[in-house]
Amino acid sequence: MLKERKIFSEIKPFLDSKEAVVITGMRRTGKTSLLKFINENIASNNKLFLDLENPVNQKYFQETDFEKIRVVFEILGLSFDKKDSRPLVFLDEIQLVRNLPQVVKYFIDHYGVKFFLTGSASYYIKNLFSESLAGRKYIFELNILTFEEFLDFKESSINLKKIKEGAALGITESIYNTVSGLYNEYLRFGGFPEISLKQNMAEKIKSLEDIFTSYFQLEVLRLGDFRKNDTIRDLILLLIQRTGTRLDISKLSDELSVSRQTIIQYISFLESTYFIKLIKPYSTNIDSEIRKSPKIYFCDSGMLNVFSGLSKNLVGTSTKNVDEGLLFENNVMQNLINYGQLNFYQRKSGMEIDFILNKQTAYEVKLTPTASDLRKLEKISADLGLKEFFIISKNYSRLKNVRYGFMI
Repeated sequence: MLKERKIFSEIKPFLDSKEAVVITGMRRTGKTSLLKFINENIASNNKLFLDLENPVNQKYFQETDFEKIRVVFEILGLSFDKKDSRPLVFLDEIQLVRNLPQVVKYFIDHYGVKFFLTGSASYYIKNLFSESLAGRKYIFELNILTFEEFLDFKESSINLKKIKEGAALGITESIYNTVSGLYNEYLRFGGFPEISLKQNMAEKIKSLEDIFTSYFQLEVLRLGDFRKNDTIRDLILLLIQRTGTRLDISKLSDELSVSRQTIIQYISFLESTYFIKLIKPYSTNIDSEIRKSPKIYFCDSGMLNVFSGLSKNLVGTSTKNVDEGLLFENNVMQNLINYGQLNFYQRKSGMEIDFILNKQTAYEVKLTPTASDLRKLEKISADLGLKEFFIISKNYSRLKNVRYGFMI
């Protein structure tokens, strides 16, 4: 049974629009399942679903005469003559067909076809679609499961919505203990949908390794077309060790013995295929934000956890297990990005705020917060004129203005 994802509520208002709906995101985050869910929730007998990872389906779009593609669509059961039922086309993994934007534009403009498209490489999608589909698309990014979605996939009876609603009154230790076991699983093994359904640790680790192998082979090797695949592999290892720290292009360039421009290119690719996330520094000056070095995080805490210490098959060596605090910080980040723009703040003195959401709310991440942590956060937040501030704690705390990772 297909599960409804939270992003569906954002997509729903555009189901009847004339523009194409494009869903992007990291490989194996559930884009195909979401596309099928949308398909099932549209009452129509005039629709077509094609998986473009199938080479046979790719060939349909290799015609230079797009009218021949129309004939193919009709042979596959689509009708262009029903006045009361416009044709709906669902295409999965569109980055595998390079001329697809032109095809989509042609059928939108000439036949009013409604397209629902998925792809796992935002760099290619945004660049390929920027000109040919200007004004003809809405793009949505599907991330890994939030903790609330994770509970849904686990078919848990925990009502997280009620817990969040009662946050102002405080979370009791008994409620914390009820949720913390599942949250610890989510923290350690992440939010890829298929991982949440695995029953034991060995299966989860094996599946995470498989997801990474799939990403490396299908995104890095096939789409990236890099001359030095071992360099980007080693770069990933170095970035794992630098999780939660500022990106230093010069040091990475020296360690890997490649140019700064090559490092920049590889970093851009890793971010645009959703494997890493760069968080920019907070500033009221946009130019200042762009100039200063961002912090590096990974798409998923489970991926970070496993490949910081357990993976040896593809990357050739293992690294030291990531610190629990950084793992928790990465998990908080991957949930906060669902709510808007995320920045960090750091003074020359070393005082900092881990995350600032939408330039309004400060979040400091701590395994076990202290009253001193809260006072420092309050002071910096006041100096910056931020409306709200919270400590995000991993462990149970009786301090005020404390939230927990499972409440994001």
